[in-house]
Amino acid sequence: MMQINAVEILGLVAACFTTFGFLPQMRKTWRTKDVTSLSLPMYSVICTGTALWLIYGLLINSTAVILANIVAFAFTFSLVILILKYRK
Repeated sequence: MMQINAVEILGLVAACFTTFGFLPQMRKTWRTKDVTSLSLPMYSVICTGTALWLIYGLLINSTAVILANIVAFAFTFSLVILILKYRK
């Protein structure tokens, strides 16, 4: 079972700030359906990176790394899907 200590709490807070940075872009893209300024390669690389970080977090049993990258993967994967759906 995972234990949460002060270092993990700090990691969770830091992860929230960086992870939820994708939310405004995702909301704007969802509303406007305008993806012309978004880079598919960039979001694809970030999506792959967050998936790898999630695997790493599971291997080292780090709550902060796991939770942050579950959310970050969901956001970046959603953006990749939106880019593919709405690109011209």
